[in-house]
Amino acid sequence: MPDSSRPAAARASSDDRISRAEIRATLSLSSLFALRMLGLFIILPVFAVHARNHLSGGESQALVGVALGAYGLTQGMLQIPYGIASDRYGRKRTIVIGLALFALGSFIAAAASHIWLIIIGRVIQGTGAISAPVVAFAADLTREQHRTKAMALIGASIGLMFALSLVAAPALYEFVGMGGIFVATGLLSLAGIWVTLKIVPPEPEQMDISRRVESAKLGDVLRNPDLLRLNAGIFCLHMVQMAMFVVVPVALVRAGLPLPGHWKVYLPVVLLSFALMIPPIMMAERRGRMKIMFVSSVALMIAVQAGFALFGEGVVPIAVLLLMFFVAFNVLEASLPSLVSRVAPAGARGTAIGVYNTTQSLGLFVGGLGGGLLSQFLGPSSVFVFGAALVALWLWVALGMRVPGDITTRRFALGARGDLEDLRERLVRVKGVRDVVFLPAEGAALVTFFAERWDEQAAMELLGGKP
Repeated sequence: MPDSSRPAAARASSDDRISRAEIRATLSLSSLFALRMLGLFIILPVFAVHARNHLSGGESQALVGVALGAYGLTQGMLQIPYGIASDRYGRKRTIVIGLALFALGSFIAAAASHIWLIIIGRVIQGTGAISAPVVAFAADLTREQHRTKAMALIGASIGLMFALSLVAAPALYEFVGMGGIFVATGLLSLAGIWVTLKIVPPEPEQMDISRRVESAKLGDVLRNPDLLRLNAGIFCLHMVQMAMFVVVPVALVRAGLPLPGHWKVYLPVVLLSFALMIPPIMMAERRGRMKIMFVSSVALMIAVQAGFALFGEGVVPIAVLLLMFFVAFNVLEASLPSLVSRVAPAGARGTAIGVYNTTQSLGLFVGGLGGGLLSQFLGPSSVFVFGAALVALWLWVALGMRVPGDITTRRFALGARGDLEDLRERLVRVKGVRDVVFLPAEGAALVTFFAERWDEQAAMELLGGKP
């Protein structure tokens, strides 16, 4: 119960501050996500060169691309089932199973001397499709007004692990080889199981009913035009990312920089890119210009792809273009999951994020395969010409995007009973109401609405209760 002796302004200020439980949830889930993404990304800067020199069948650029993106295929196939399973059976149980499978695939790849065994290991890694449960879990454990921060941190962890992979992989490869890198990713996944069981907060019990109520609404998620735009965006972003790293490490070697020295390019580029991405994000949030920042980042990505196609030879041009790429990539990677969590129906959030991560994973697979085929048959520059055309299509789609306003979720006492489905249909037609989830056993309703334009009186008349 709130402390009625405290002034209302003080209580509101306290409620608006992020709680210790939310900080713990955000940091632990971000670290969990980061551990797994590091395991996926860390081979990108070195694998194309390693395969060519040390793996049977590694001379095929097409197979190199398949190996890099293979996990995206199985991950893409399983993201929606994992999201729905986490809605129905619990986040933690689903996450632990996924991490165990990822560790198994890592250890298989560690023992490989032929590229096809690497592909098999990467396929098994992809069966550990925990992205949707992790992001949905973070949404469960954070309030609406703090969810953007949590999702931005999780999104930023992807960019951070991608950056760390680029810097650490060449040195790690020199000391432990490709097998050692895969063993390390397996051990990181096992460490993630410990984090899930011991550090991540318990699942909120009040979400159980809402999972069962809304998890079947996959069709609504697939037909939502705003979610479709975001799904198309993450597909393009990760397709371009994976295709690039079929050819960029080889291009650096051809420019005269040996593989162990690639960190000399990646480290300053990564650090500077993070410094450059912070001011536009802060300014866009402060002035309500999130869409302008988002669209500008997509346009910058087009310029990067065109630049690689025209000027992508030599260490200095590659470094400059990589800097531009990372600035755009980090901004987009941090923005997209936050937008999905705000647009998705509250009770089907796991399912919506599962669809989002499916398109992300399929983008990784198609990018690896397409980058390998294009590079092998049409030359490295064709990878970037195709990437520029794809991102230009994304820009056209993104121009119609609507950025959600100030969305709030509140719990109301449920005075009215009877046909809850009919009541829900009437509630979602009330001005400003975006979603309603009933918790019948608790006599409560969770109402998600646009704070600046919702009709509270009309909603309260239908609910027959009070906040």
